[in-house]
Amino acid sequence: MAGRIFWAGDSTVKQNNYTTYPQSGIGQGMRLFIKNEIEIRNHAENGRSTKSFINEQRLAAIYNEITEGDFLFIQFGHNDAKIEDPNRYTSIPEYKENLGKFVNVARNKKAYPVFITPLYRRWFSDGIHLDENVHGEYPDAMKETGKLLDVPVIDLCSMSKEWLQKLGNENSKKYFMNLAPGEYDRYPEGLDDNTHLKYEGAVMFAKLVAKGLYELGDIYRDLLIDPEYLIHDEKNM
Repeated sequence: MAGRIFWAGDSTVKQNNYTTYPQSGIGQGMRLFIKNEIEIRNHAENGRSTKSFINEQRLAAIYNEITEGDFLFIQFGHNDAKIEDPNRYTSIPEYKENLGKFVNVARNKKAYPVFITPLYRRWFSDGIHLDENVHGEYPDAMKETGKLLDVPVIDLCSMSKEWLQKLGNENSKKYFMNLAPGEYDRYPEGLDDNTHLKYEGAVMFAKLVAKGLYELGDIYRDLLIDPEYLIHDEKNM
């Protein structure tokens, strides 16, 4: 039987509760695609970069729990670029170095690290075309580190960009935290948020991650409930 899945990441991955409803993280949506017997331990937290996640001992907490045969899903990039915040900002060389620390934690415990590039932000600059390169050099830096360290990479950034562009500006709004005034009690003034996800978005982008696991094959595909159905369900991708 496959091991547990540990998530390290930010608010786009986090396990939310009723206090932030309807906001949901990809880690929540992932539950629909992963075999029931596989436990998911979600350590993702709002606003974290690789730097702050490590400095707050969150990676150390994973090290204390993760064991042989487990998986460590590593998704960062939204907050590492925030140069105005020295507690979170991570230069590209430091980002690569930090990713290596996550890999070391997994491999020192005989677990399997997986890099996942950050979810694309829903920013349509002219109402038709997505803004280019919203995450700067960080997705490419993660892919380069994956190649250097022989870590599999699921390029969620590229997949989500392609899907959002295909869906279009208006049709994609419902997947993100774009809320009308009075629609939810906790957001009486409404919200215009094109980074964080509603549950529908968490499921949709988790499905892209699941597709990435399918394409990695072998032990990664074995995590999925019904991989053949998933990969052939293109009309809903």
